[in-house]
Amino acid sequence: MDHSLNEIINRLQTLFAGSADLTIREIVLQTPVKTRAALVTMEGMVDKEGLAQAAVNPLMAYRFADATPQAVCRTILDRVLASSDVTKLESFDELLTFITAGFAALVVDGAPGCIAIGAQGYAFRGVAEPESEVVQRGAREGFTEPLRVNMSLLRRRLKTPDLVFEQVTVGAKSRTQLMLCYLRSAASPMLVEQVRRRLAACHLETVLAAGYLSEYLEDKHTSRLFSGVGISERPDTVCGKLTEGRVAVMVDGTPAVLLVPHLFVEEFQGVDDYSNRSYYATFIRTLKYISFFISVFLPAIYTALAQFHPEYFPTWILVKTASSLAQTPLPVTLEVLLITFVYEIMKEAGLRIPKSLGHAVSIVGALVIGDSAVTAGIISSSTLMVVATAAICSYVTSPLYPPVMMLRFVMIVAGGVLGLWGIVLATALVLISMCSKTSLGVPYLSSLSPFSWHTMRDVLLRASWKKLGKHTMQVQRFAETEEIA
Repeated sequence: MDHSLNEIINRLQTLFAGSADLTIREIVLQTPVKTRAALVTMEGMVDKEGLAQAAVNPLMAYRFADATPQAVCRTILDRVLASSDVTKLESFDELLTFITAGFAALVVDGAPGCIAIGAQGYAFRGVAEPESEVVQRGAREGFTEPLRVNMSLLRRRLKTPDLVFEQVTVGAKSRTQLMLCYLRSAASPMLVEQVRRRLAACHLETVLAAGYLSEYLEDKHTSRLFSGVGISERPDTVCGKLTEGRVAVMVDGTPAVLLVPHLFVEEFQGVDDYSNRSYYATFIRTLKYISFFISVFLPAIYTALAQFHPEYFPTWILVKTASSLAQTPLPVTLEVLLITFVYEIMKEAGLRIPKSLGHAVSIVGALVIGDSAVTAGIISSSTLMVVATAAICSYVTSPLYPPVMMLRFVMIVAGGVLGLWGIVLATALVLISMCSKTSLGVPYLSSLSPFSWHTMRDVLLRASWKKLGKHTMQVQRFAETEEIA
């Protein structure tokens, strides 16, 4: 790093090309030779009042006895600055990273390196309950955008020195700060090292959300339909996974935290499962599994039975279904696909339009796709009921909605072309794909395949805390015996 203050200022002004938010406050320190210095900040990222109290006022008032730049820097670090967050920087790249993260950088003319002062003051959203993971009895706190706030939410729950935070920077342009979180006594060293290597292999220009890194943490040559990387917005959920040996990746600027390894059975587990009695948690978990299979297979089975196997319908249902389908102009397969596709359009419209217009979309959908379409004979009432039931069930396991949606279309086509045998064939292919998938060396269907009685106590059923608390399950035990993919 250059020792000349003028060279550093010129280099900053050249890089930022006259950007209005770059602020350089030059001051003259009271040394025997009147040493020049400068405070470099980014407008809107720094608390000006806090910076004045912690750095500007003490620097202007202090009388330095030694005139050498190295001695001035040591005195500033040891005696002058009133901030508790002070870091010595050695390179120009570190200077850029810290000032764009909201720090103030103090550069002393002739001194090697500079000093970063923690005086962040940018506006951010407060801690609130996450909308995507609503619970009844759990904490109402969710992650927010600033990285340091999210770190405090974990540290407050895990008051142990075993909790480690490792800082990583990714993105050539965005210089996004990540925090690698794990429990030293629980996480496998192989697992942590593999996560480090995969993040180091991320050569993106910008990283603006956690989803940018998901594919880099996935194992190669495995199915991409289901994700081997978990996402959570709740600190209590992340803390529970850390105690099982997981590694969490926190991304500055996003409230979502990535968790690896991630297993299929965890999509059906929730915070409320561990806050309620075991029998009720088991019942809720059973509902989730049933809803998952209904959302994937119900439209396809209906299509296959109506088109190829009507003899499997009870007589009274067959009569009503046949009369309803006879009044519609489209084949069963095309009708089911059309309604499912229109429903997805309505869902996307409901997500994108302003909230004030959300009721209008609901009313139009209920009238156009519901009563009016059935009355006009465009679609049958039985088909509408089947698709609506599958759509409602898909929201019971909302984290699995993307793969469920794709599987539903695939199964409808398979059932419409080959009947029940097509559904069986498509299901076999999906199972083979899921069984071959791994998440950082851990089988994605762990507990189910390979089967384990020990871990089944928290899969289909939820055992009591007296049993769950006896032995903590470590997820990486599968990865210790083989090389991580």
